Amino acid sequence: MYAIVEINGQQFKAEAGKKLFVHHIQGAENGATVEFDKVLLVDKEGAITVGAPTVDGAKVVCQVVSELVKGDKVIIFHKKRRKGYRKRNGHRQQFTELTITEVVA
Repeated sequence: MYAIVEINGQQFKAEAGKKLFVHHIQGAENGATVEFDKVLLVDKEGAITVGAPTVDGAKVVCQVVSELVKGDKVIIFHKKRRKGYRKRNGHRQQFTELTITEVVA
């Protein structure tokens, strides 16, 4: 059984026992339980239920493993040839690590 759930504007495939790295959730603490009710699709052993826009009564229950995890560094480099213009910048996205405990549908 799995579900497609929307978390912070992104869609994820949620199965029990799976780990997810989502954009940082404000106020989440280690070991806390978080529920998401924006479930867009549920698959129960081949019986697919598609929401319009969400499935009624369905939710995904997760546990916060780590409230703040930094992603890989992305380098942004701008250059204009023959002008002597070079600019280098970097960014590391902050994530929250979740473990899915159950999918309720």
